[in-house]
Amino acid sequence: MSLVVLIMGGSMLSTCIRWWMVLWGVMLAGDCSSTAQAKDAPPRRNVLLIVADDLGFQIGAYGDAVAQTPGLDRLAASGIRFTRAHCTTASCSASRSVLMTGLHNHATGHYGHAHDYHHFSTYGSVPSLPVLLSKAGYVTCSIGKYHLAPESVYHFQEYRNEKIQGARNSAQMAKNAVAFMEETRDEPFFLYYCSSDPHRGSGPGGFSNWNDKHEPLHPDCETVSFDPQAIVVPPWLPDLPEVRAELAEYYQAIQRFDQGVVQLLDYLDRSGRSQDTLVIFLTDNGPPFPGAKTNLHQPGMHLPLLVRNPLMKNQGSTCDARVSWVDIVPTILEYCQVTPEPMPPVVPGPNDDNPEAARPRNRPAQPVKFHGHSFLHAMTEEHPAGWDTLYASHTFHEITMYYPMRVMIAGDYKLIFNIAHQLPYPFASDIQASPTWQAVLKSGRKEYGQKTVESYLHRPRFELYNIKADPWESTNLADDPQFSSQLNQMQVELQRWQKTTRDPWELKWEYE
Repeated sequence: MSLVVLIMGGSMLSTCIRWWMVLWGVMLAGDCSSTAQAKDAPPRRNVLLIVADDLGFQIGAYGDAVAQTPGLDRLAASGIRFTRAHCTTASCSASRSVLMTGLHNHATGHYGHAHDYHHFSTYGSVPSLPVLLSKAGYVTCSIGKYHLAPESVYHFQEYRNEKIQGARNSAQMAKNAVAFMEETRDEPFFLYYCSSDPHRGSGPGGFSNWNDKHEPLHPDCETVSFDPQAIVVPPWLPDLPEVRAELAEYYQAIQRFDQGVVQLLDYLDRSGRSQDTLVIFLTDNGPPFPGAKTNLHQPGMHLPLLVRNPLMKNQGSTCDARVSWVDIVPTILEYCQVTPEPMPPVVPGPNDDNPEAARPRNRPAQPVKFHGHSFLHAMTEEHPAGWDTLYASHTFHEITMYYPMRVMIAGDYKLIFNIAHQLPYPFASDIQASPTWQAVLKSGRKEYGQKTVESYLHRPRFELYNIKADPWESTNLADDPQFSSQLNQMQVELQRWQKTTRDPWELKWEYE
């Protein structure tokens, strides 16, 4: 407060003194009131959601000795490492729609890629995480890959994508993110940080940081090369020179992505904001190789998940809760102590781009519901009860890639319902053209990792695996009489789940 000196007559001075005493008391009372309100108010709870593109378990914290991921390893050491996390659809855009709504995409209309020539987009009446948090007073920001539609459903208050070079310049992305967090001091924030790495992109094999002239594409990022001969080829891929060469460049893109993670964690630690910021790292789907991405076999859907909750004490531990990406929205909302306001029932219509057009009149509002559940409490235990079953739903990658799969995992067993099993399995263009798949075709090999090429291309209606004994799903038990009871039980449960979640493809149990 400024000091004002008054020089005047006695009576006037006396009056002014009394006036200043009253004013000073009011100001003190105001200060005390503000302090009390701040003390009584809940602590600010920020959220940083980090999403990699097409990354599997090629992370040091998950036991990969080749990977150089100090940022992710540091996050795992200071948080919780999940060992049985899964995406629900192994396709970039569709998976992100699940991640942002807590709903399977067969219930939202976001079946595949949100490109204009595909026209896959979410019903306008579906509530999304950034909109729900914005209504609760959060400042929301998206940096990097978006790949969702329509923007009105997935609206962020800010988009900070300056100079990020296709969301592959991790140094610039982190710089933009730090600037946003630094400027957001008075309100809690939700930052959605999505790299395009290690998705196939530029370079000879699709992952490199070098152009054809061997000039760095992202000069702000350090380029680290990997020796193809030192690569450990995962069991679901064939050990071929072309595969090793691609994996070496893939590890380079992973390391480039991790550089941004290091900078984000550095800022949170030095600013003290790690004490009030929930940090979640995950990936949209598995690696961009045949057998993983676009595929609900384990390499495509069993993924890393790291969570650092500042309210927890048992950091640096593991959790084997079987969680999936439909659980992310409920978990974040519980952490933020946000309960969405009830909304009118959703009835999609022809004008569903307008949220109000899809809402029936004169019907009571209903609580916002999700297909997933919060795992905030479950992650406090290594082996939480009640987290052993999950479901997954994949329909499209691109409009030309129709191959709907529905999955149930319960205990040691996994059931895959290949709804369009009469069709050959389709390929995304980048996977079809990859040196890995082309090498398999040119060599005339019959085997592909733990599967045969024939079983990969032409699949039965049902696949049943014991994923504990057979983690790479090489032996289909669906036709084995010894497992008929297990098969029938899971079929009944899978169909029941499809009905519960209003899956249009549920009719395929009877229609065809």
